[in-house]
Amino acid sequence: MSVNALYDYKFEPKDKVENFHGMQLLYVYWPDHLLFCAPFALLVQPDMTFRALVDDILKPATVAHPDSAKADFLNAEWLLNDEPFTPKADASLKDQGIDHKSMLTVTTPGLKGMANAGY
Repeated sequence: MSVNALYDYKFEPKDKVENFHGMQLLYVYWPDHLLFCAPFALLVQPDMTFRALVDDILKPATVAHPDSAKADFLNAEWLLNDEPFTPKADASLKDQGIDHKSMLTVTTPGLKGMANAGY
């Protein structure tokens, strides 16, 4: 259900990139792994490599899931803001168009969650 304000609704967003002191928000969603009920909201450095994102942030964030040990995130199927995306492991996030509040979706073929039930 949409909401319509009854007055001129103006506000200053608090999640502007300028408020993150050189960092940026990045959302990462791993479908079929609903042990994590929503995309991860991660605070990342724009100049970090995609490999560092996977090794230093994504792998530790997903370690609680049994599929995590089998997941090959660097060779998985990726979407960036719902568009097909082929990451370059050693290029920076910003050089690949991953900016503040981008959404990455990663699909790991053959891994469908616990008991292949999407959980």
